[in-house]
Amino acid sequence: MSDKSATTRLPPGWTGTAPDADAIFAMAEAALETLPAVFKPHIRDVVIEIAEFADDETLASLDIEHPYDLTGLYEGRPLTERSIDHSGGMPDRVTLYRIPILVEWIEGGERLDWLVRHVLIHEIGHHFGFSDDDMHALEDMA
Repeated sequence: MSDKSATTRLPPGWTGTAPDADAIFAMAEAALETLPAVFKPHIRDVVIEIAEFADDETLASLDIEHPYDLTGLYEGRPLTERSIDHSGGMPDRVTLYRIPILVEWIEGGERLDWLVRHVLIHEIGHHFGFSDDDMHALEDMA
């Protein structure tokens, strides 16, 4: 006999195998919905992408030696550094790196949707120019 209550706690899109990029993206979208309404207008144009790993150029620019050490990346100009003169540029982007997230999930034992949420909120915090302490407070609010 199966325990149906166990399946209700699995992340959306999880089929028993390693979640694919679409499943991780669905978890990220669900996490965005949990953010306080005051933040939503400011992130609506931030592009969320899922990649397997960061490329060598990205890792080198961050002085990161191993691709498993980077779970997410914000690319853009934080809101705190913008002025009226900044327009017409590329949209800000948050990339979540699927394989490193899955490895951290396996090693850490927390729920995958919570881990995706944590990485996403941390990277969105950079969009707002938040410190690490600010990001922890935001995560507690969401």
